[in-house]
Parts: sequence; C-alpha cells; structure tokens
Amino acid sequence: MSPLPRCYRGLVNPTKNILVAQAHLTSRDIEITPAKNVLIGFGVDVDAVAGWLGSYGGEDSPLDISRGMYAGEVGVPRLLKLFKKYNIQATWFIPGHSLETFPEEMKMVRDAGHEIGLHGYSHENPTAMSPEQQKDVLDYTHKLLTEFNHGIPPKGNVAPWWETSKEGTMMLLDKGIEYDHSSMAHDSQAYYMRDADSWTKIDYNAKAETWMKPLIRGNETGLVCIPANWYLEDMTPMMFMKASPNSHGWVDTRVVEQLWKDTFSYCYSEEEEFIFPLSIHPDVSGRPHVLLMLERFIEWVNTHENVHWVPMIEMARQFRSKNDLRTEVKMRF
Repeated sequence: MSPLPRCYRGLVNPTKNILVAQAHLTSRDIEITPAKNVLIGFGVDVDAVAGWLGSYGGEDSPLDISRGMYAGEVGVPRLLKLFKKYNIQATWFIPGHSLETFPEEMKMVRDAGHEIGLHGYSHENPTAMSPEQQKDVLDYTHKLLTEFNHGIPPKGNVAPWWETSKEGTMMLLDKGIEYDHSSMAHDSQAYYMRDADSWTKIDYNAKAETWMKPLIRGNETGLVCIPANWYLEDMTPMMFMKASPNSHGWVDTRVVEQLWKDTFSYCYSEEEEFIFPLSIHPDVSGRPHVLLMLERFIEWVNTHENVHWVPMIEMARQFRSKNDLRTEVKMRF
C-alpha cells in the first residue's frame, strides 16, 4: 500500500484498511506530527467604554457604559493575573479613551512588561472617517501611548472592528508601525500587506459589462499583517449586545474552546511552522466562565512540543527575518 498523503495520517482503520469518515473526527482523533516552530499569543483589545461609544450601540445606555467600566476595572486585573500565572507576555491594544479612563489599570499592564499597541481612540470605524480624522486620531493616540510607555512607541495596531481604510496602511507606516492585526487574507501565516486593493461593486441598474471585473491587487508594502480571525476571538460568540440585530453572547465556552483546539490541531498537524494569534477582550475574557476556558486552553496548548507564547511583535519580526521584501518596496521606519 502506498503512503498516504500527510492530511490523511491517523485516519486509517488498520483492521479494515479503509479511511475513517472525517465527519466523525475530533482533534483528539488526529495523529499529531510536531510542528517545527509555533508562535502563539494573545492580543488583548481593551475596548471597555470606548467599545460602547464607537461600535456596540451603547453610547446612550448607562447600563452598557457600566459594562465598559467592568472591563477596565475588573476584567483587566483578572487577565493580568491569568498571564502571570502562566508566564505569558501578551500584546495589549489600548484605545486612547481606555488609557485616559483607566490610567491605573493600564499602568498595571505596562509595568507587567506586556507589549502595548494602538487601537484607535473611541473604537471609531476608520472606513467612516475622513483621512484628516484618521490622521488626527493616529497622531494623538501614538503620542499618548508613546509618552505613557516611557518613550517607547507602539509598533503594532488593531483597527477597531478590524475595518481598515484605504489610507490606513501608509499612515501606519509613516508612524513607524511594523505590523497590523486587522486583515484576514490568511489565518496561520503572516504576510506583507498591500496598500489598496480595489474592486467593482455590482450595480443592478447598470449593464453587467460595467461591473464584471476582477479585483485589482494593490502594491505590497513593508507592513506585516498578523492575521485576525473571527473564529479565534471571544467577543462575537460570548458577549451580549442589546443593539445587535442578531443578539449573540450565549455560546457555551466549551464550544468555543473546542473550535480553537480543532483549529490549532489542524495547523499543528499540517504546517511546519505557523502562528496562532488569538484576540480577546477584558469585557469578555475577564468573566469567570471565560477565564476558566482560557486556563483549560492554555494548559492544553502547553502539552504540545515547540510551542512558544510570544507578543505579536515577535511574530512580525520573525516573519520579517525570513521573508525579504521586494527591492522596490520601501520601508518607512
């Protein structure tokens, strides 16, 4: 019998010499071949009150604002305690509003040695802002975080709601930002971002020939993307929002935990090297039931060989060290 492709390892029934139906497999059924190098890390978006002001539809609700206070005053210390327990250095993406509203809690983050990155001011949507507004927010928050962090400028950015504008990439490069954690063109590998892809929307009032056009790729830049992933974050499945048209927040933590484990197991089996960036929020992961899920997941991950918990700047710099830019691409930092 000829060797099976790698993707089928562990799926053979030795008594019947047939493939086991993949639909019935779980992460525990797959025979694991250790990857050579795995970088995993938490990106903590300190949305808190800013999230309700800019994105969640709670700007007029004292109740929702109080939930933002919970994130800053209760969730942040709990997550810091978790990271200390497991000796994890995370990346905290801090909106300017959160820094100025919760200065003592943010000092706890800084003094624990975690990486600090940009996340807007009030969790505003970059695609709804003018270039001037975007620049004003970036200038202010970059200065604010740099001064707060003893003169060390932030090197990473997360766009609120992961919505990036067409001007955003070059603005970040002009500020010396090395990586962005907002796009989703991959899920387990970093890549260099392009400045502005363009595409044609469908116009049902026009002739089809006017909109039957492919996407046009922009130019590659020196900004590294540490990919975001709706399936590796905590908020959409586990945070209730009154203003959401399809109210969520009631997914069992063990469902989310198993989704994360299955994703990790696939990558660990199939890829020689990969990154596994997770996005969490003190609003959600500061809750007791989610903290217990994180403990279980961390301890499970730590049973694997060649896995390293790192801040996202380390993911970006390892990628850059192994992947040269084209000679015509200019770096801006």
